[in-house]
Amino acid sequence: MSPSKTKTPQTMKPATAARKLGILLSAAPAEFQEGVVSRDELNALQADPPAWLAELRREGPHPKQVVAVKLRVSTSGLARGGIDGPLTTAQIEALKAERPEWLEREQAVQAEVRREALRLKQQRAKS
Repeated sequence: MSPSKTKTPQTMKPATAARKLGILLSAAPAEFQEGVVSRDELNALQADPPAWLAELRREGPHPKQVVAVKLRVSTSGLARGGIDGPLTTAQIEALKAERPEWLEREQAVQAEVRREALRLKQQRAKS
């Protein structure tokens, strides 16, 4: 028999962990940016976020994917609207209050995409 191997913990790059946490890597503390994150550490951060993570999630700056979700548009829609970088929660709320034409248009497009996806899903379920 072969000797038993100790299982090494699964790790990920900080950028991957930041994406899974929904935060902007460049806004995270240096020790998070410079190290590797194990699966157990990621699970612990998700289950009981430290103050810095809670603050980033609440106030931002948020990565494009999170901005798109908060504005109910696609990331492509953000680009078409001239948003090419991260935004803070205050900036997102200001855009929602201003309701620029591009935002309303992109929200309508995204709503139609969701309706069509739901229709196709229901149609496949009937088949």
